[in-house]
Amino acid sequence: MKKKYIAVVDYGMGNLMSVSKALESVYPEVRVTASKSVINNAAAVVLPGVGAFEDAVKNLNKCGISKTIKSNILTGKPFFGICLGLQLLYTRSEENGSWEGFNVIKGTVKKFPVNMELKVPQIGWNKIFIKNKSPVLNGVKDGSFVYFVHSYYGVPEDKSIICTETLYGEKFASSVNAGNVFASQFHPEKSQWVGLNILKNFVELIKC
Repeated sequence: MKKKYIAVVDYGMGNLMSVSKALESVYPEVRVTASKSVINNAAAVVLPGVGAFEDAVKNLNKCGISKTIKSNILTGKPFFGICLGLQLLYTRSEENGSWEGFNVIKGTVKKFPVNMELKVPQIGWNKIFIKNKSPVLNGVKDGSFVYFVHSYYGVPEDKSIICTETLYGEKFASSVNAGNVFASQFHPEKSQWVGLNILKNFVELIKC
């Protein structure tokens, strides 16, 4: 039987090399793709992303894979959104106006307040504090350091889906888990052993 693979979605806005290499270190079958059929036949899907929400929406629509991504989420297969890939799952974003997301997670993506005495974007290491358990966080200690690069963060309506919170001027949801969907504002592929542990836990959700 052909070994199952993970599809890393390529829509021109992700650090695809580092994400795919990190995944390959814990699961050998990884395909970086913009193909609908490859995404549909994957055992799990990862949506990375770096950049502006507006550009991401436009690129996904141009590639014609927005509906494919959402339909794959609805099938119940394991899905991981990273950074901008997390923000795209929300109902809408306030970045440069108002833009509709996938509405998989009810809520809004907001910018850090301009009156904070902190640099925006947040770039670098910060702690995650576990609020609700998730299989993807197995073995991750409360207060672990992970790597962030972002100016915006999601505010979910359902607070029970918040897995971790992080303090940067104010508390925000740094990862969420809603059913088969896990998503992080931080970059697991840049978060050393903590991030690799999270990715390892994610691939273990793939059904044999």
